[in-house]
Amino acid sequence: MVQQWAGNQGSLKNILIVDDNAAIRCALRINLERCADWTVCGEAENGREGIKQALSLIPDLILMDLSMPVMNGFQAARELRRLLPKVPIVMLTTFNSEFVEAAPLASGIKAVRSKAVGLESLYQTMHALLAAA
Repeated sequence: MVQQWAGNQGSLKNILIVDDNAAIRCALRINLERCADWTVCGEAENGREGIKQALSLIPDLILMDLSMPVMNGFQAARELRRLLPKVPIVMLTTFNSEFVEAAPLASGIKAVRSKAVGLESLYQTMHALLAAA
């Protein structure tokens, strides 16, 4: 199921969350919206829905899970890189390995962050990518 909110027209940056786990999407949304710099413009539960939402909403940044049904994060990121090359993607994963860190970067993903790492690291990455965009 896809959720969508009306994006803010101010200086807030719009974030799209793509994760098959509804609890993680909800936790991310709640925590991200506590920050005055961004708002969550939409959510998707798999890569295919994430692509549709991204094309509709044109977010400023996408947070995407690696392992999802229907279309995984690698596949979706490759397609999004072709369709929306300027929108940075941060891959979120529970897996830790050199492959998991190297493969997404080769797919055009700008950063890989573990879901186990605190939100401060994610926020720093998001701020850096949005400032560079």
